Amino acid sequence: MTNTNATNFRQNIFAYLDQAIRHNEVINVSTKNGNAVVMSDEDYRGLMETLYLYSIPGMVESILDAENEPKEDRIKMSEVNWDAL
Repeated sequence: MTNTNATNFRQNIFAYLDQAIRHNEVINVSTKNGNAVVMSDEDYRGLMETLYLYSIPGMVESILDAENEPKEDRIKMSEVNWDAL
């Protein structure tokens, strides 16, 4: 995580945005009213998806159970009849 203040962020905004997008760096910008965080859209969407999955009762357990299944027992994505779902 990179820490900076609002003045420095404003002066170097394009470099900070590039750092967040290209290198998945989280930028913490401090101001007199509090802090703000800048991150890539990709990281933000991944975080939101993770939070959503964690909010579904039993989902974490289901993922962990699937992770522990023997590999040969797993269903291949190509075997799923998506039209039937």
